[in-house]
Amino acid sequence: MSTEDPLTAQEERFWRALMRVIVALPRSLDDDLLRSTGLTLTEYVVLMNLSEAENQELRMTDLASATALSASRITRVVDALQSRGQVVKRRYEGDARGNVATLTPEGLKRLRDAYPVHLASARKRVVDLLDGRSVPAMVRQFEAVVEKLD
Repeated sequence: MSTEDPLTAQEERFWRALMRVIVALPRSLDDDLLRSTGLTLTEYVVLMNLSEAENQELRMTDLASATALSASRITRVVDALQSRGQVVKRRYEGDARGNVATLTPEGLKRLRDAYPVHLASARKRVVDLLDGRSVPAMVRQFEAVVEKLD
């Protein structure tokens, strides 16, 4: 099949369902986290990426890339987290124009406290609804898609 061929009926059903998931799932995950922890999904993802980084810090440009946020959006999110003592932002020593965000002990505590809520939400909204036997194949297929997007 070429890229110009119309989708089959099954492909069309899959595509439409995927588009609904792309729109609705982040809203639901965000609602679950915000209601239970006071963190937004975006804040959670920022804290998670910092927690996994070397020395628990990232240049703001790298953090924006890792979280798929614009430069202005990552600045607003990090500034909000900094105002609550969960992140510290400082000038990058190697480049006076850049900044580094560092996870604080309070930020790590908030992330650890929010993790069970996020895990339960992911399970309830996605993982528990899937046929466990198909998960390994879906992982390979979605990783192939992501690889082409990156």
